[in-house]
Amino acid sequence: MKKNTIIWDWNGTLLDDVDLCVAAINSLLANASLPLLKDKAEYQRVFQFPIYAYYEAVGFDFSKRPFDELAKDYMDYYQPRSLSCSLHEHVLDTLTYYRDQGYDQVLLSASRKDLLLEQLQQYSIMPFFKDILGLDDIYAKSKIALAQNYIAKKGDHMGDVWFIGDSVHDYEVAKSANARCVLIANGHEHKDKLLACGATVIDRIEELPKLVHH
Repeated sequence: MKKNTIIWDWNGTLLDDVDLCVAAINSLLANASLPLLKDKAEYQRVFQFPIYAYYEAVGFDFSKRPFDELAKDYMDYYQPRSLSCSLHEHVLDTLTYYRDQGYDQVLLSASRKDLLLEQLQQYSIMPFFKDILGLDDIYAKSKIALAQNYIAKKGDHMGDVWFIGDSVHDYEVAKSANARCVLIANGHEHKDKLLACGATVIDRIEELPKLVHH
């Protein structure tokens, strides 16, 4: 029997790490004597995938310091501190709701998988996920291939598939995989950008069951 499936993004969607990400990029900007991002809204307007384009947008010059070195500096700042981040409010309720409704739930992240698993171990939510998918590097280029490969492998057993994320890239991933999509506007990208891409947008995760249900 086919089960409907929700594929969740992690950072910004379930994990409330936006303030930490602002601090992390500002740490790198300060080290490079570049102007800091002044607040969360400015960060949400400039954040984008692929991450190297976001780094260029905030002012980094890769001829002065290569992207791979900046990405390592970022993760050295971010990862240990991320283990103290909390989940967004009502994440547990929402995951429980969809489990009880008989959905398969999958986590798909642009994070390197070992770092993702380290974060997940801080919470009690791993049993909710049928599969946990991450990348094999720290450069967060794209999740499209990850999503397409997963659906190609599992598609015969999947009913309706929904991607739930917080970025324009999550919408692009959903479209590439012929899945439906809802974006939540309390994560890494500004609501104006999410609306502009044509996705269905909500403000908080607890609004999701009104849209995605049997």
